[in-house]
Amino acid sequence: MSEPVHDLADPELLAAHRAGDPDAFGVLVSRHRDRLWAVALRTTGNPEDAADALQEAMISAFRRADSFRGDALVTTWLHRIVVNACLDRLRRNKVRAAQPLPDDLDEYAGRGAVLAADDRATDPEEQAVIAERRSAVLSALDQLPPDQKAAIVLVDLEGFPVEEVSRMLDCPTGTVKSRCARGRARLVALLRESGVTGTEDDATASERGEPLPHRSGKPHPSEEPGGARA
Repeated sequence: MSEPVHDLADPELLAAHRAGDPDAFGVLVSRHRDRLWAVALRTTGNPEDAADALQEAMISAFRRADSFRGDALVTTWLHRIVVNACLDRLRRNKVRAAQPLPDDLDEYAGRGAVLAADDRATDPEEQAVIAERRSAVLSALDQLPPDQKAAIVLVDLEGFPVEEVSRMLDCPTGTVKSRCARGRARLVALLRESGVTGTEDDATASERGEPLPHRSGKPHPSEEPGGARA
């Protein structure tokens, strides 16, 4: 008896999909949907664009399954397709008038290594400060160039190691680090302009090329013991 499709590992699910299994790709997508959605939403900054980009990406992945060569994780391959779809949409929409970000953008995402890290706060005043900072970060993030924004989303918000992000974005690790450094410096400047407190330490960190600090007090995933900080 063959192994139930839900018990298959990602590469086996993709192989089963290529072999004609009608359920395998759906299982694969549902397994990674939450994080793919969070990346799409934070990269586009708009729920409608994120939904469209994610749909386009999944259609592309469904049709291009034969292009997966096994030289990276399946989830890395999926993220690469999603980020490319988001960047294409951002470039197509570049001429549109700027629109304010939804106040509940992070609720749409439902996860995120940095922006959702402080949700355990119970004091109303502290929650208000966190919400204000979160809104400011999202608004500032939306002002970055698409390539810098994608790098920041993947490294600082979703916590992927630089080396894995380089495979997602199909560029050298040095390019990812450079985009992150420039993006962080710009974010710090924008946050300072918006009056968000605590940006002096952030500015010093960004000048050293370090990830923006987590507000939960926990180390960045790439800084944890055994983390793949490139």
